[in-house]
Amino acid sequence: MSKQYANFGPTDFDKFDCVKIAFGVYLILLFILRGYLIWLMSVTNMQDRVSIIAWVYPEPKLFYLSLLSGLGGILTVFLLSLRRPGANSFIKKMCHQLKNILFIALFFDWLINLLAYYFWQMQSKEWLLINSTIIIIAVIYLYSSKRVNINVQEFPEKLPEK
Repeated sequence: MSKQYANFGPTDFDKFDCVKIAFGVYLILLFILRGYLIWLMSVTNMQDRVSIIAWVYPEPKLFYLSLLSGLGGILTVFLLSLRRPGANSFIKKMCHQLKNILFIALFFDWLINLLAYYFWQMQSKEWLLINSTIIIIAVIYLYSSKRVNINVQEFPEKLPEK
């Protein structure tokens, strides 16, 4: 067994003997997809469907921009859902670019918030600082995590029948 797998136990592997996707990737996806999560929460609120959106995003344009910046997260969820043996070669190539896709999605989200602050005065300075800090931490995690590196390197293959 390779040294890169030395710190993993049996529960860290999926049914194809690949290391399960890192928990931090899911947290980054929650951050990128927060506009869609707020939208889902507002749809399930049967009494007032826009109150949750208006509470989180006082400016409607900011909500729509958040949905736009979440498209990279939707692409990532799509790729992770198709990450299995026998997948198309396009899916395999794109899964090897997982870190780059998440980085671009995070950068685009930061850019949207920066534009919202400087040009449209939709954000507060505190929100921009918190958002920038979260994005910097997420990018550092993406490029320094050994588990994310393993997730990008390996791709599920069919196991031999017993």
